[in-house]
Amino acid sequence: MAVAEASDGGARSGERRATNPWLVAIVVAVAVFMEVLDTTIANVALRYISGGLAISSDEASWVVTTYLVSNAIALIASSFIAQRYGRKRFYLLCLAVFTLSSVLCGLAWDLPSLLVFRMIQGFAGGGMVPVSQSILTDAFPPHKRGQAFAIFGVAVVVAPVIGPTLGGWLSDNLSWHWCFLINGPVGIFAFALVYFLVQESDDAQKKRDEMRRNGVRFDVIGFGLVATFLGALELVLDRGQTEDWFDSTFIIVATTICVVALIASIPWLLTKKNPAVDLRLMATRQFASCMIVMLATGAILIATTQFVPQVLQENYGYTATWAGLALSPGGLVTMFMMFMVGQLTSIFQPRYLIAIGAGIIALAMYDMTRLNPDLNFGFFVTSRLYLGLGLPLIFIPITAASYYGLRPDQTDQASALINAARNTGGSIGVSIASNVLAHREQWHQSRLVENVVPSDPSYIETLRNLQQFFTERGANAVDAQNQAMGYIGSQVQEQASYLAYIDVFHVLAIMAACAIPLALILRKVDLKGGGGPAH
Repeated sequence: MAVAEASDGGARSGERRATNPWLVAIVVAVAVFMEVLDTTIANVALRYISGGLAISSDEASWVVTTYLVSNAIALIASSFIAQRYGRKRFYLLCLAVFTLSSVLCGLAWDLPSLLVFRMIQGFAGGGMVPVSQSILTDAFPPHKRGQAFAIFGVAVVVAPVIGPTLGGWLSDNLSWHWCFLINGPVGIFAFALVYFLVQESDDAQKKRDEMRRNGVRFDVIGFGLVATFLGALELVLDRGQTEDWFDSTFIIVATTICVVALIASIPWLLTKKNPAVDLRLMATRQFASCMIVMLATGAILIATTQFVPQVLQENYGYTATWAGLALSPGGLVTMFMMFMVGQLTSIFQPRYLIAIGAGIIALAMYDMTRLNPDLNFGFFVTSRLYLGLGLPLIFIPITAASYYGLRPDQTDQASALINAARNTGGSIGVSIASNVLAHREQWHQSRLVENVVPSDPSYIETLRNLQQFFTERGANAVDAQNQAMGYIGSQVQEQASYLAYIDVFHVLAIMAACAIPLALILRKVDLKGGGGPAH
C-alpha cells in the first residue's frame, strides 16, 4: 500500500498518486492506537467486570488472556493474507470486525459471550498492527521511515500507558462496558478515513497477481504449528502464576503442546517454499537482534504499565483513575520524544540510539527500587518520565533497523514477527514480574518474621508501645494486645510487599541493561539509502 511522497514532486516508482503520506500515517496510527489500547484498558476494569458479571477475579482475568492469545495467533497469518488478498481490503476487514466485536464486548451479557467477542476482537486486532507498519514502509522512502515510525510508535507505546488511565476513569465514573463501547465511534471514523485516503500500490497489485498465477497457497500446516506454539506459550505465561505453574495439570499440558509444536514447526518452516513464518529472517544477526531487543522492550513496557498502577492501588490506596494518571505524564514525554527520535534516526546509527535508550530505561527501573511507604505521587510521575525518555530511543530505531537488508516482499513477514515479539515480550514481562513478586514476597515475609519473636528486644518494645496506644483509646488489655499483634503482622506483610516490588524493578533493570550489548552488535546501516547495511 503506498502513497505519494509530498516532497518528491511525484509518485515514486510503482505507486499511484494519492494523499499526502503523513495524513495516511496519522489515520493508520489512530486505528493502531485503538487496537493497542485494548491490551491494557481492560486490566484496571477487571474487578468491575468481576462484580458486574458475578464472577471471580480469576475468571475475569481470562478477558485479558483470550485477547492476548488470539492477537498473537492472528499476527502470523496477517502477512500472507495481506499480500494475497490486498492490504487495504484486509486492513478494512480487520478494522470493521474489531470495531463490531468491541461494541459486542461492551454489550456482553455473561462471561462466555464476553470471552467469545474478546477473542474475535483479538484476531481482528492482530491483523491490523503489522499491516499498518507495512503501509508505512511502502508509503515512505527509506530515509524518512524513522519519522513515519514515530507516528506509529506514538500509538504502540503511548496507548498501553493511556489504557489504565482511560480504563480506570471510565470504570470509576461510567461502567466497565465503556472500556469497549468507546471503540465504536473511533472505529467507524478510522474506517471511513482509511477507505477514502489509503490506496493500493501498483507493485502490491502485481505481487498479488503473481501469487495468484503461481498458485501460491497459504501454509495451513505451518500456521497451525506456529499458532499452537504461540497460543500455548501465551497461556503458560499468562496463567502460570495463577495456576501455580507446574503443580497444575493445565500448565503441564499447555507446556507440552507448546514444546511439541515448536519442535515440529522448525523443519516444516525451513523446508517449505512459502512458509507461514520465514525462519530464515531470524537467522540473520540484524533481524534476530532486533527481535530480542523488541522482546525486552515489550516486556518492560507492559510489565511496568501493569505493576505500577497495581502497587499504587494496593499499597498506597490510589483509585484506578489516579493510578492511571501517574503514568500519563510519561506518555506525553514519550509522544514528544517519538517525533524527536524520528528525526534522529536519519542522523545517528540505530544501534547507538537503542543502546542509549536501554541505558535510560535501566536507570529508570533502578530508580524505582527506592520504593518505600513515604513516596508521593510526584515520585511515580517523575520515574515514568524517565521511562518515557528511553522507550522511543529503542522503539523507533529498532523498528526501522529491522527492515534494513530485507527485500520488499519480506516487509510483511518482518512486521508480523516484530509485532509478535512485542506482544510475546509483554506476556513474558508480566509473567516474570508476577512470578518474582509472588515468590520474593513470601521470601521476604519469612525473613522479616524471624525478627518478630519474644526474644527480640525491638519487638518487645514495639509491642508494648502499641498495646499502650490501643489501651489509651479504650481497648481492654486483651483486645489491645490482639490489635497490637495484628498491626505488627500487617506491617510485616506491607514491608514484604514493598521489598518484593523492589525485586521486580531490579529484574526489569537487568533486562534493560542486557539489551545494550545486543544493540551494539547491530550492523551499521546506510542512513540515507536504507536499503541494506552500509559497507
